[in-house]
Order: sequence, then structure tokens, then C-alpha cells
Amino acid sequence: MEAAAKPQRQMVRLRGRSYVAFVFVPTVPIQDWLQEIDATIARSPGFFAGRPVVIDLSSVDLSQSGINHLLISLQDRNIRVLGIEGVEEARLMPSMPPLLSGGRSCVVEPSAPKKVETKQPTSLLLESPVRSGQTIIFPEGDVTILGSVGSGAEVVAGGSIHIYGALRGRAMAGVNGHASARIYCQKIEAELLAIDGFYQTADDIDEALRGRPAQAWLQGNTMRITALN
Repeated sequence: MEAAAKPQRQMVRLRGRSYVAFVFVPTVPIQDWLQEIDATIARSPGFFAGRPVVIDLSSVDLSQSGINHLLISLQDRNIRVLGIEGVEEARLMPSMPPLLSGGRSCVVEPSAPKKVETKQPTSLLLESPVRSGQTIIFPEGDVTILGSVGSGAEVVAGGSIHIYGALRGRAMAGVNGHASARIYCQKIEAELLAIDGFYQTADDIDEALRGRPAQAWLQGNTMRITALN
């Protein structure tokens, strides 16, 4: 009698995937901070929909019940928290999102001026449009798109973003702290523009600029959007 064949062990297939997560840094009083979140949602109801969110609690001193109340308040606003940073694990309950570490910062908060060496940014050229639902992430430098960026699409760049077509989705430039980055497009119909963490949603953009060539840049902590002549 032949011995039964030993079943082959099925290997688990793992795949890596990167997401750009919003990092919320609550400040006290928490209620005022939540009102700022409400104002953003009122201007753009789908702004946080389907996006990973991480809570950084390093700027506040919240008890376990305080953290739980904050998470419930965000859940009531349809904001799902992926993880928590900046707090001792002992303050978290088993039912709370996990404590995260090792995240790579994509936004540099304003701080005292420092003299740092920055490498010359490289560039990425896309000859085809970025379609709805697609995400382009290039933190190393500039992104140039010869076509349009569809509604629901997203372009994230460490440097500037150049779009030789319509911008109908989201464009986030200077994500590694390049405050001098700019966003250029031949037809502005954007859902969101962001540079170095400062952003404007569709409702913030002047109606007179709609459908026209435009550029966006930072003037201090304020984003400016003007016609591109």
C-alpha cells in the first residue's frame, strides 16, 4: 500500500500597500478643535470619507475615558480612526484602535527655523491622465501630468505639481516640508488643494477662477490661488 501523499502547505500570500493617512493632532479645548473638524466637513462633506485617520495625542493629556470620548465623537462624524500615536499604551482600552509607531511624517508643522540640507528633488512625468479612483504618490520630488486629473483621483508630491489639463480631483504638494512647492493646472476644478499641510477645499476656491488656468502657493501660513497668465 502506498503511503498517502503529504498535503502541500499553502503559503500565505502577503502584499504591501501604502496609504496616505490624515494625522489629527487634537488641541485643547477639545470641543473647539472638534468644531474646526465640523467646519471642514460642512465645506466638503466627503473630505474624510474612506480615508485612513491616525490620532496623535502627544499635544494633549487625556485620560482613558477622555480618549474614548474623543474617539466616539469622531465616529459620530463618520471618521474612522486607524490607529493612535503619542500616548502610553496603558491608557488605551482593548476596544480602541491600536498604538502605532514608526510612521513617516508627510507634513512638517511650522517650527523654529532650522538650517537643513535638502536634496535636489527629482521628478515624475505621467503622459496619461490620472483617472477617477487612482492615487499617484511621489514624495521624492515634482510630478508632471500631461493629461487631466479626474474627480476622485489624487496626486501627492514631495515637490510641485504641474497638470497640463483639468484638475478635478485632489492635489497635495510639498508633503515632505517643501513650503515653496506650487500647484499649476490648465483648468482648476479641484476638490482639494494642499501645500505643506495647508489646504483649501472646493468651496474655498474663488468661483471666478473655475475652469481657468491657475496656480497655488503658500504665503506664510495662507494658501493663495490666482489665475495663471
